[in-house]
Amino acid sequence: MADTVLVEREGPVTQVLINRPHVRNAVDRPTAQALAEAFREFEADQGAAVAVLTGVGGTFCAGADLKAIGQGRGNRFEPDGDGPMGPTRMRLRKPVIAAVRGHAVAGGLELALWCDLRVADETAVFGVFCRRWGVPLIDGGTVRLPRLIGVSRAMDLTLTGRPVDAAEALSIGLANRVVPDGQAVAAAVELGRQLAAFPQECLRNDRQSLLDQDGLDEDAALRAEYEHGRRSLAAGAVDGAARFAAGAGRHGEF
Repeated sequence: MADTVLVEREGPVTQVLINRPHVRNAVDRPTAQALAEAFREFEADQGAAVAVLTGVGGTFCAGADLKAIGQGRGNRFEPDGDGPMGPTRMRLRKPVIAAVRGHAVAGGLELALWCDLRVADETAVFGVFCRRWGVPLIDGGTVRLPRLIGVSRAMDLTLTGRPVDAAEALSIGLANRVVPDGQAVAAAVELGRQLAAFPQECLRNDRQSLLDQDGLDEDAALRAEYEHGRRSLAAGAVDGAARFAAGAGRHGEF
């Protein structure tokens, strides 16, 4: 794998780090390919339950590397296969957490939106900064942003390209957690460990049901939820209920 993407595994949590701090972790074609490959390997790794995506050097990701276009390293724009930023067209079975320090803008915002959860530190800035260059959102930004924060707020961010700080991101649901400066990765890894400690088949099926219900009418969504739930029941929910009955996990203790 290219050294522009680093992968570190600590127990059930895999960290995927964009390693181009000299260009604020902007993603060129080789880096996008390496990101996609890193997440394919994470998906296939039986011992890895949760991934944390972040950037090296104080910036999450400044988007696509526009300077690379003239150097033959421009991002791919084919309609099939990987997205321009790499993994943004992938639907994984396992959760991914974005650990955001500094800027997550343009395609970097789209990478953060692709993740299931976003842990931001107080320096985080989100935004559709590509607005000023006429570069479109093409890695799911116009799809995932309104689904997360609503069409009205998404329209504001998309049309104006304005920066959104960590406090506002938390208030509108763009960020799930805000932590002190420099603590985003540690907090995301700890959150990943917490998720990894739960029964995985049920967690993944409930996650899949949440993703699948978008766009379905209520009856179809309920039927899909039933199918996901049926698989979880078959995978050990009865054993979990028995543990509860025996006294485990009482009074909200996890």
